[in-house]
Amino acid sequence: MLTCIIRYHIDPTKKQQFNTYAQNWATAIPRCGVELTGYYAPHEGSATLAYGIYNVASLAEYEAYRARLAADPLGRENFDFAQKERFILREDRTFLKRIPDLQEA
Repeated sequence: MLTCIIRYHIDPTKKQQFNTYAQNWATAIPRCGVELTGYYAPHEGSATLAYGIYNVASLAEYEAYRARLAADPLGRENFDFAQKERFILREDRTFLKRIPDLQEA
């Protein structure tokens, strides 16, 4: 299992648009077959950093998911919404793999 962490740099004056974007993904992402952990908007500290986090079985499954998401009506609508509103200034994806069997202290 891989965890994809998307780090967004957002326009701090368009936080509500980012929230709408995240809520749309909360419907579209699971419908397209990926386990969504959640979206996180700025609260304290940085006013420009936000995150989206989800789990996917493999990079091959990620590519198949991206194709399903691009074909999904809400997915296409949300991509267009982000382009039109321009609230995302930068977007970076990192794929991490959990280290198994770590004991909590």
